[in-house]
Order: sequence, then C-alpha cells, then structure tokens
Amino acid sequence: MSRSTKLFESYKLGPITLANRLVMAPLTRNRAVPGTFVPGALAAEYYSQRASAGLLITEASQISQQGQGYQDTPGIYSKEQVAGWRKVTDKVHERGGKIFIQLWHVGRISHVDLQANGAAPVAPSAIRAKGKTFVNGTFADVSEPRALELSEIPGIIDDFKRATKNALEAGFDGVEIHGANGYLLEQFAKDGANKRADAYGGSIENRAKLMLEVSKAVAAEAGSDRTGIRISPVTPANDISDSNPQALYDYIVDGLSALKLVYLHVVEGATGGPRDIAPFDYASIRKRFAGAYVANNGYDFDLATKVLDAGAADLIAFGKPFISNPDLVERLKQGAALNDWDKNTFYGGGAKGYTDYPTLAAEPAE
Repeated sequence: MSRSTKLFESYKLGPITLANRLVMAPLTRNRAVPGTFVPGALAAEYYSQRASAGLLITEASQISQQGQGYQDTPGIYSKEQVAGWRKVTDKVHERGGKIFIQLWHVGRISHVDLQANGAAPVAPSAIRAKGKTFVNGTFADVSEPRALELSEIPGIIDDFKRATKNALEAGFDGVEIHGANGYLLEQFAKDGANKRADAYGGSIENRAKLMLEVSKAVAAEAGSDRTGIRISPVTPANDISDSNPQALYDYIVDGLSALKLVYLHVVEGATGGPRDIAPFDYASIRKRFAGAYVANNGYDFDLATKVLDAGAADLIAFGKPFISNPDLVERLKQGAALNDWDKNTFYGGGAKGYTDYPTLAAEPAE
C-alpha cells in the first residue's frame, strides 16, 4: 500500500520542479578513471538508477587538481571530465531525473601523493588536521599543509567559477558548493583551522569572507536559482571546530540568503553521526534563509515526515540508504524493507556494491 506524505509531493526549486522531496546526498565512491578522474560508464548507470529521487546531488568533485583529497574522485576541470559528466546527466535526464554537481576543494584534507609534483596541500593556516584520507588503496594520515598566500585566493575563487561553467556545459541542472565537513571553505570559516591575521582571518566577517565570495562567484555564473550550498555548523568531521558556531553561521546564512541561493543543505549534528553532538539552533538559520532548507543527517521515513509536517525543512537528504537502494523512493512509499549496504564496497572498486543492488521490481516473488 502506498503511503501518503509530504515527502512524495512535488517541489518547485527555482526554475525546476522536483518530483518529490527526497534528495540523494553527495556520496564519495572513489570510482573515477585513475589518472584522468573522469566519471565512467558505471557512474552514469549508478546515478540514472537513482533518478527517481527528487534531486540527485553528485559525489563531491574537485574544481582543480589542487582541490583533490582522495583517490579516484572525479573532477570538473578538464574537457574529458566534462564529457564524462555529460554522459551522466544525459542518462539521468532520460529517466526524468534532476541532478546538481557538488563542487569541492578539500584544502588541508589531502595528501602529497595527490598533489602536483608532490606539493603540500593548501589551507588557511599551516595546521595539520588530525585525520585520514583514502590514497594508494588505503587510509593514510593527511599531509602537512601550507598556508595559502593572500595573492592565491582569487585563483581559488576563479577555479570555482570555471568549474561552475564546466558543470553547466556538462548538462547539470545546477551546482552545490561544498562548504561543509572540514574542507577548504569551512577551514577558512572556523577559528579552529583559521589563524590568519589578514582580511581572511580573525573576525567572523573575515573568516566567512571566502565562503561568501565563492558563493557570489558561482551564483553569478550559474544563476542564484541554480546554486545551492552545503554547510555543517557543528560537525567535528576532519578535525574542524569553531568557538562560536551559532554566531558564525547566523552571519554566514544571512550572507547566503542575501545572494538568493536556491537552497541551504544543512548537516544537522555530526556528519554521519549523532544529531545532538552540540547545541545549535537550526530553526534560527532556517528562518534567516529565504530559499529552500534541505535537512540532512540520520533521516528515516518517520523523522522526514515529522520534520516536513512541522515545516522545519522543505527537502530531506538521504545518504547511505541511496547507496543500497536505487529505488529508495518507491521502497519508502510502499513501506518496503530496505537493502543493507556493504561498507566494504563504499570506496573504490567496480560494479559490486555500486550498481548491483536490487530493486523491488527485480526481487523474486515469495
């Protein structure tokens, strides 16, 4: 029997209409072609299998080689990568789906083996994160970063803008800026990683500057109604922290709202972990932001329904359940059991644990 809830209602997101309010969250899978970091035929099949989601957000994709932090993650800075992504978007659109790409610069969460000529990763300050990355087929400590020179920062913004242009050429319906989970934009925003003494350090206004400047540049290229951003106010992911996250994100969200971004994608609590890890008033930023609010982290059918009914969010992002359930929308609609995911196939590999999870239609009748 089909369940009726707001989760399955259509939603107008800027100029596009989503078939339902389920969003497939960005999920790193490390299956791009080694060396060229082009998404391959398997990626096209993987995303198109999940096209029944109201909105697909791709795995994070680096805006430059410098922006890469993990083995075999896709890029969006070369002609070959654009052509690879075009095959993905074409297949998703053939199946009636809508798809945004997540634009990524990892900053200090990288390894010298992934950087040009073995260079040090870059960061707001030369502070090594207590964390690991996936490189050379295993998890290794991240490398010591160097602080970006003030003169280099405009180049980072230009890389985001160029990646946005490439994304539109690749046929994406829009872009999501990755401002979460301890990567470069969040490293600048949070005082645990940013000890700069120039225009990009010190005050909340200065630390928020890069995230807002990147958002402005991307929105100018794609259109604000096709630009979203992901934030994670209190996550400890990748050794990130801030002494006053509420004040910081109230300020940031005011700035993002002024830019008229189409959605704010919020990791509530610790990424992939407890939702109540630290006090934070998500209702405050919901009220401050004029666009759609996408709620993320630990959602199931019941919580999603409760939050949507309360008006506390407009869209709900699901992560790992989409890995193992290409037809997650239909399974939730019918109240059907979900496939279990295989953690051993999350990062790297081929079709196993990627495109071979069964749908309800493919399951034998009992």
